[in-house]
Amino acid sequence: MSAFSSLQGGSDSKREQFRRYLEKAGVVDSLTSVFVSLYEQQEKPTNALEYVKQCLNAVGQNPDTDALQQELNKLRQEIARLTEENKDLRARLKHYETAPEDGSTTK
Repeated sequence: MSAFSSLQGGSDSKREQFRRYLEKAGVVDSLTSVFVSLYEQQEKPTNALEYVKQCLNAVGQNPDTDALQQELNKLRQEIARLTEENKDLRARLKHYETAPEDGSTTK
């Protein structure tokens, strides 16, 4: 039994409640705009389901997503740089810790 057929078997009031729920949540408007966009495409995509998924993903994105993604990438680069710096400083510290007691260093 599909999800749609279980809706068909329900009472009219349950279907109406569910419809209002979808409208209130913005689902109906989002789906409508995606379907209108698909309808208006001059060249229809070969995979309509993938097109709908991509459009819905774009609709659900926060406007700050790009800025947050850029910040995340910047912070990852900073972590990598600091990790390398930490590794280098540890190696230098180890070199000085293992240096002879008289203070001389060998290179």
